[in-house]
Amino acid sequence: MKRVILSYPYVFVWMPLFIIAPMLFVLYYAFFRDGQFTLEYVQNVVANDTYLGAFWNSLWIALATTVICLLMGYPIAYILSQMKKRTAALVSLLFILPMWMNMLLRTLAWKVLLFDGGVFQQILSFFGAGNVQLIYTPGAVLLATVYDFLPFMILPIYTTLQKLDRSLIEAAHDLGANGAQTFTKVVLPQSVPGIISGITMVFVPAMSTFAVSTMLGGKQVMLLGQVIEEKFLAGTDSVLGIGSTLSLVLIILVIVSMVIMNRIDKDNSASGGTLW
Repeated sequence: MKRVILSYPYVFVWMPLFIIAPMLFVLYYAFFRDGQFTLEYVQNVVANDTYLGAFWNSLWIALATTVICLLMGYPIAYILSQMKKRTAALVSLLFILPMWMNMLLRTLAWKVLLFDGGVFQQILSFFGAGNVQLIYTPGAVLLATVYDFLPFMILPIYTTLQKLDRSLIEAAHDLGANGAQTFTKVVLPQSVPGIISGITMVFVPAMSTFAVSTMLGGKQVMLLGQVIEEKFLAGTDSVLGIGSTLSLVLIILVIVSMVIMNRIDKDNSASGGTLW
């Protein structure tokens, strides 16, 4: 009972003020104009190529970021899980350290590196490719999002692999499985919960990010979060309606992705977590 009391400030103060109330405001501005119900903003969003383009840009960059982080993060997490705990803790700290710095500062650092005349431009010039455009490109946005969210993929997978029952691996070897078979049929299925957590922790913020696209994409690579920011900063009722509708689209997409990930996680748990 005492533990339940500790949740009261969150349930009765924080949630109503900072979660429920903002959501109600978003719903109101998306479907009401001058106190009257309207679908005008929804129709404007669906019919506008700029908003649809920003949606698809956000979707493919979020998916690409998630895939790249998974392909890079899983091997790193697996290697860490095979190290001694002290060594793994030290190496993990190297991935966590950049997260101690504000995301805007990390993004600004990438802008300095990628800008014309920056370090990367000078390296390319040395090899005769100095005219390649680096800043304000989809590649720059993708590079920064992978850099920002890679630790969110590594840590949950590493935590899951650390808790892996080593007796299952020994049993697989005793039954004649080689290294590849042991990994694909025992280690990989057992690490699915960590993979699901990592995918969720990377895809959701990558889908809604706006600082990275603003600083590294400019007006050339518009993401949904960036468009929403501009609409809300404008402040007029009609523009707020568009921004609220776009926010609802983003919220629905995030909720759908989380439901899918939870369903996959439950299916994997129900199957026992192995592929024998």
